[in-house]
Amino acid sequence: MSGLKNINRRTLLKSTAAVGAGLAMPTIFTSSASASYLNEPTGSTVTLGFNVPQTGPYADEGADELRAYELAVEHLNGGGDGGMMNTFSSKALKGNGILGKKIEYVTGDTQTKSDAARASAKSMIEKDGAIMITGGSSSGVAVAVQALCQEAGIIFMAGLTHSNDTTGKDKKANGFRHFFNSYMSGAALAPVLAANYGKDRKAYHLTADYNWGYTTEQAVRESTEGLGWETVETVKTPLASTDFSAYITPVLQSDADVLVLNHYGGNMVNSLTNAVQFGLRDKQVNGKNFEIIVPLYSRLMAKGAGENVKGIYGSTNWHWTLQDDGSKAFVKSFGEKYGFPPSQAAQTTYVQTLLYADACERAGSFNPCAVVEALEGDSSLPGVSSPSNKGYLFDGLGNGPTLYRAADHQCFKDVLVVKGKENPSSEFDLLEIVEITPVAQVWYEPDNPQFAGGALGTCNPGA
Repeated sequence: MSGLKNINRRTLLKSTAAVGAGLAMPTIFTSSASASYLNEPTGSTVTLGFNVPQTGPYADEGADELRAYELAVEHLNGGGDGGMMNTFSSKALKGNGILGKKIEYVTGDTQTKSDAARASAKSMIEKDGAIMITGGSSSGVAVAVQALCQEAGIIFMAGLTHSNDTTGKDKKANGFRHFFNSYMSGAALAPVLAANYGKDRKAYHLTADYNWGYTTEQAVRESTEGLGWETVETVKTPLASTDFSAYITPVLQSDADVLVLNHYGGNMVNSLTNAVQFGLRDKQVNGKNFEIIVPLYSRLMAKGAGENVKGIYGSTNWHWTLQDDGSKAFVKSFGEKYGFPPSQAAQTTYVQTLLYADACERAGSFNPCAVVEALEGDSSLPGVSSPSNKGYLFDGLGNGPTLYRAADHQCFKDVLVVKGKENPSSEFDLLEIVEITPVAQVWYEPDNPQFAGGALGTCNPGA
């Protein structure tokens, strides 16, 4: 969508503000309750910024995110069948935009690069008047854009970001994450791996060389070592890699009997393909069948890797085969619009858009500080006994009852353990859910060592 209309509108607003700057305003309009904030919408529309990887190794995820954003805008503006708005436990959304203003949007290409992502987000805020930024399929990007939004005074609703850092050492008051994280993957996966592969295993990790890779390696390593596994080697691989052959050869020469691919998107497709080509899945080491693990899975990755994913375990934030009312409503809406089921990336970005709109409606304001207060809530998640179990509780958006924890703005919900299906019925039916790990098993306290450092701080309205 062109940003021209928004740029002209912003220019006009700035000019109008300059003309009226010297006029005395009634106290009611300058009180803290009605304090000004950055990009406050005054016309009949409100602009959101969708910042996704349209090029680079995570471009497939970005394309699906953008589809979901467009569907969310359609539903929020009163079009289509309403999707998850019909199943959402909150009934604040009315199908007339947000607070009666129709939603417009602008897009940017993060390129899966932090500098490019910050530049596109900055442009959407300054030139297009975006009041909320969302998106990304990389934790490096999420951390960078979240920091920018905190500095600018804009709400950031993170897209696909799995690193502990996003709501750990790099958490910000203006940022919120619906996606699960590395710690949760490790906590959900380790018991399943031990039950299926035994507790006497030797693991070799290939890890994407950025913050998501580091925290995922740490989470899986600590969880599996806690059950008896030995880590024999950890090797970092550049995010830009497309051929992992040079990294697979040393695995063959080690005494490892498990390869953990801490890779995502196109990286995972390529590294898994190389590993299979080198015969790892046909090997026996230490008297055991050699196994490969993919800690973070998606349907799009499974499709890219084809038959190579069969029988391989991993975790995922959401899957289109879930049978709760919210998931079924979303799959129906997305499938009818685009002709195929949505990915986990699509689900989390669609949900983030609804959650932002809902928070504005419940707060009665677009002011970032009012939105933060609405998303922090004052409820507790059933079945979890913890002093930090306080936040915004909602349901009907997939994954069952879900909490946005006030302490760190991390979402807590059940986690899915999946594996590649041996006999898929279609090109989309590639993963099967083997366990729905209850949220209590993946819960952690904000001061957990894997999330050490950083402070949430306070909201910034940007005025």
